[in-house]
Amino acid sequence: MPRTLFVAPAGRNVGLTTAALGLVRALDRQGVRVAFAKPISTRTADRSIALLKLGSPLQPPEPLPRTLVEDLLSSGDEQTLLEKVVELCNDAAEGADVLVVEGMVPEGGAAYSMRLNALMLRALDAELVLVAAPIEQTPTQLAESLAISARGFGELSEARQVSCIVNRVPAADDDRLASWAAAVTAEKLTPVALVPERDDLSALRVKDLAEAIKARVLHAGDMNHRRYRDVRLCAMTVPNSVKVFAPDRLLITPADRDDIILAVALAVMGGMRIAGLVLTGGVTPNERVMQLCAPAFAMGLPVLEVEEGSFQTATRVGNVDRQIPTDDKERVELAMNVVADRIDPAWLRSVVASRRAQRLSPPAFRQRLVEEARAANKRIVLPEGTEPRTIAAASIAQERGIARCVLLGAPDAVNEQAHKLGVKLPPSIEIIDPATLSGKYLESLIDRRKARGMTRERAEEELQDSIMVGTMMMAQGEADGLVSGAIHTTAHTIRPALQLIKTVPGCNLVSSVFFMCLPEQVLVFGDCAVVPNPTAEQLAEIAIQSADTAAAFGIQPRVAMLSYSTGSSGGGEEVEKVVRATALAKARRPELLIDGPLQYDAAVMPEVARAKAPNSAVAGKATVIIFPDLNTGNVTYKAVQRSAGVVAMGPLLQGLNRPVNDLSRGCLVEDIVFTIALTAIQAQQATSRKQA
Repeated sequence: MPRTLFVAPAGRNVGLTTAALGLVRALDRQGVRVAFAKPISTRTADRSIALLKLGSPLQPPEPLPRTLVEDLLSSGDEQTLLEKVVELCNDAAEGADVLVVEGMVPEGGAAYSMRLNALMLRALDAELVLVAAPIEQTPTQLAESLAISARGFGELSEARQVSCIVNRVPAADDDRLASWAAAVTAEKLTPVALVPERDDLSALRVKDLAEAIKARVLHAGDMNHRRYRDVRLCAMTVPNSVKVFAPDRLLITPADRDDIILAVALAVMGGMRIAGLVLTGGVTPNERVMQLCAPAFAMGLPVLEVEEGSFQTATRVGNVDRQIPTDDKERVELAMNVVADRIDPAWLRSVVASRRAQRLSPPAFRQRLVEEARAANKRIVLPEGTEPRTIAAASIAQERGIARCVLLGAPDAVNEQAHKLGVKLPPSIEIIDPATLSGKYLESLIDRRKARGMTRERAEEELQDSIMVGTMMMAQGEADGLVSGAIHTTAHTIRPALQLIKTVPGCNLVSSVFFMCLPEQVLVFGDCAVVPNPTAEQLAEIAIQSADTAAAFGIQPRVAMLSYSTGSSGGGEEVEKVVRATALAKARRPELLIDGPLQYDAAVMPEVARAKAPNSAVAGKATVIIFPDLNTGNVTYKAVQRSAGVVAMGPLLQGLNRPVNDLSRGCLVEDIVFTIALTAIQAQQATSRKQA
């Protein structure tokens, strides 16, 4: 068995599953092979396994049915039960370095749960992690209840600490959090995570509410994704009701209040993202009024209808179970990350000491990006400053310390768009109108491009483009990197950089890579976005650039030069190009592990590699995949991304003196956030390169 952590509750409704899954995520970020098991199911439909599968690639065994458990306990056959528990956990832990086991929660009619948790702890030779949540308790009271729970597991050896995760801590700052930690420590327990209370962790989708209160859906809108954080009852006049209109808020009003329904529709059409509208009283809303509101419904506003009155409906809505539904991937991800972010890194290192596997999982890769970007503290310019996703991403990146973001756009337009989105821009974020900078950069642009016939009129025209303005900020040393492409083409994003930033000395090629976040690890794919049909010399340069990029981001480079042939099994002009490119790359960088030509399966599948390329140091374990041309690379990365549901970060541009990175026009807010992080790290690498 690997090192085993047994996660048990120190009371009711403490967020046991959330804590266990967050612990899985935190360990995965460390790069270890982590496994999960829940040996015994709950009385009702068990949710832990389903939620874990939403948030990770793990496929743990199903828990033992409660009926079987109670039959064995009632017959006094605890030993058989514990043997089955150990067998299940052994199956779950195969190939893992750390196993996280979720214990039983206290349920009505199951007074044996605490005792059985203690038996499983010993049977698995596990280390105890207690989970608590203060319910109207002071730090001292909570610590005392934790100590009582710990003693319920019997005497533990001095070498075994009892670790504690405290959920939903009502603390607004680090000093108050420290008081909770001190109280737990005073009881000779180890506080490894204090997770502050957050309302977004309990934000249900309107879809979930509709199912819970059995509402009739008048207009579905975006109910499958739209969430509400709080609820307001609107029964006063419109001037008084509109005071409570706000983004992510659910509104309840009688179905015959045409005035309030129209006011809500106007607010939505004005850009306010109201979560949803619940009409009460069982009265059919006026058809003509609903027709007038159709544009608001088309913008995604969900509208529900119930028979009960407004007060009764508000009470029912307030009593809805806020547990995470088993199909809510977004909320699972948030919960896992919030807990993982708060777990003490030193404690994690002690858990995984000498057991770290040599792989970089997607969570570990993302965590590395955030940490290194924070350390770099770079100023990143975002020319598409009024674009909604860019505004949201900039707010997140600024808030998390990933970069010092500069939004280029008219401040009034940026702030208005942020208000409509319900995004609160941090005071530290910079918003600059690019029109105010064009005159500042005019002479410099003319001077930099005079050899290419740049005229004053042409320069004035070029500086009407915010991407050109952002690139000039970089050229003048006023910004460290640039991210664009959410609404512009790749060519539009790159052209100013090629004109003004130029390439790294000794390099005359700009290429790109994607970081492909596969379930088990992150691979580097290049070039899938820039160079259409590279020569052998260019292909060798792409391989070297991509290997260096992989190493710079913590991925050990083992470079596979792809072809439709492995080794000498095939021939032809295209194969010969890859053969020559491989030889050139090896000659230039003999220390790198590079091999080719290899077919994709031989490059990444050990069993295929043993048959097709048994003597290769790369085959079967390649981390950097180089495609022979853009056609092959672009088709392949998109096929993998879409068919396997893989996150593809990029394209990350290589070869420029300062980092400029492109976005897909279908990008998500998260994609932009991590592209900002990648750009900040590249900027730090460029600084280090110049200082060397």
